Amino acid sequence: MYQDKTLVCRDCGQEFTFTASEQEFFASKGFENEPSRCPACRAARKQADRGGRFGGRQEPREMFPAICSNCGAETTVPFKPRNDKPVYCADCFQAMRARR
Repeated sequence: MYQDKTLVCRDCGQEFTFTASEQEFFASKGFENEPSRCPACRAARKQADRGGRFGGRQEPREMFPAICSNCGAETTVPFKPRNDKPVYCADCFQAMRARR
C-alpha cells in the first residue's frame, strides 16, 4: 500500500527516504503530515529542544547521601531517601534489575 518516497529536508536541504514502514507508522499514529526534516536534523532538533540529556535541565541534579540497603556501601542518589523504602547503590540496583 505504501511506497518509499524521497523527500528534501527543510533544514539541511539533503534528500532522505520516507520509507513505507515509516509511512505506515505515521498513519497508525494519526499523523497527517510527512516529516519535513531528515532523521539527522530531527535528532539534532530534538536534542536541542531537550537542552541535553536531562530534559532541559541546565544545572546538575541535586544528589543525596545514602547507604545501600543491600551491600551497605556509601552512595549518592538523585532523590531524598525515606526510611520506608530501600535504597541501592548503582551496582546493586543494576544487579537487581537484571534479575527481573
